[in-house]
Amino acid sequence: MSPEKFETGDDSRAEQPVPETDPAPVAASAPHEQTVWSAEPVADEGPLPVCDYTGESEAPCEEPATVRRWSSAAVITGAVLGAVAGGVFMAAAVLWALGAIPGITPLRSVTSAPRAATTTVTLSPEGVALDVPEAVASKVVPSVVNITIKQTQTNRFTGESRVVEAGNGSGVIIRENGYILTNNHVVEGAEGVVVTVGVEDKVARVVATDPTTDLAVLKIEGSGYPAIDIGSSRNLRVGQFVMAVGSPFGLEKTVTSGIISALQRSEQIAQEQSNSVTTYSNLIQTDAAINPGNSGGALVDAEGRLVGINTLIQSPLGEVGVAQSAGIGFAIPVDFAVFIADQLISDGKASHPFLGVSTQPVDETVAAQFQLPVKSGALVVFVRPNGPADTAKIKRGDIITKIDETPITGVADVFAAIRLHKIGDTVPVELVRADQKLTLEVTLGSDASR
Repeated sequence: MSPEKFETGDDSRAEQPVPETDPAPVAASAPHEQTVWSAEPVADEGPLPVCDYTGESEAPCEEPATVRRWSSAAVITGAVLGAVAGGVFMAAAVLWALGAIPGITPLRSVTSAPRAATTTVTLSPEGVALDVPEAVASKVVPSVVNITIKQTQTNRFTGESRVVEAGNGSGVIIRENGYILTNNHVVEGAEGVVVTVGVEDKVARVVATDPTTDLAVLKIEGSGYPAIDIGSSRNLRVGQFVMAVGSPFGLEKTVTSGIISALQRSEQIAQEQSNSVTTYSNLIQTDAAINPGNSGGALVDAEGRLVGINTLIQSPLGEVGVAQSAGIGFAIPVDFAVFIADQLISDGKASHPFLGVSTQPVDETVAAQFQLPVKSGALVVFVRPNGPADTAKIKRGDIITKIDETPITGVADVFAAIRLHKIGDTVPVELVRADQKLTLEVTLGSDASR
């Protein structure tokens, strides 16, 4: 798949600290002059020669005069020895005060404060107390599977065809009877799918896919599988602990941890293979390392509950196959992912809430060029006849500025705001028409009826 701004994560597809300024060098002190005072006057017989210690002369000589100075090393050594001596003295004083020296009565008894207990979280079925990352990994890893894609490859020289491994990804067991949730781009174009549960390889079938949301459901035979504990993405917070679990580069059962870096990221990417547009709405951004092969894996919270399906990475390199983690990964929120998965399981297809308009982004440049009354929004360029927007009297030329509680600054925001709701929900749409500000109530339809 050819990436746009983002890379899908599957294989088939400092403000520098201000340097501390070295202290200015201390100027060397001028040598001290030494004055020698004699006890009584003596005759001036001239200076004696300085002793040279060669042993060749027996004449009287004078030892060379020396001036004793304390070097910085000597000062530091003296200070250290003083500190050690002081420390020994203080230690002896403390031992005496506590009565640790035999035969000496302490001044008073001292009761030490109890040590604080280590914070632990119990998540394992056996009730073993573990640190949070250990506990989360212990609970979640069995529910995340490795997915291997099989495709037929033909040798262009010999014409021989054989089935080979064409890529890998990850998946999450969402039901005990073998239903697995993953990304559509993980299994797209696969001629065979093998799922590794624990240490056992199982052939899987593709139940259904939804390319417009990049989600798919697989099924393996059997029951009693370790289904993941499904949480909610509605009340997630920026800075919250999360862990990503999957098979980056085929390395099964890999866990990485981080935080939620941002919420409600949205993006649209054209999919060449399926000739469709995938709308990624309200994505969870995380700095937990996500790499090719993590796609379809689990993003979980500190209680080991599924909060997202790992899907995209933003890479400093622009080609699939050389993409790498840059600390910016994205996951589809679990509430939306499970909503789509339930439809794929029950109906074999998924439908989505539908407004019935086509829009173009409005920014300051466009607003100035056409003298628009607002500086940002989504300009309505087409209204589908008899669609939800048409029924609510939205017109071509209107500028949508808000849908329910979501401010609209461009086209992606419209998709994101609509997909926060369900088919049949009635939502307020704020817009500007000429010099009027209006709020219209729109009952969302289904894109399956388009």
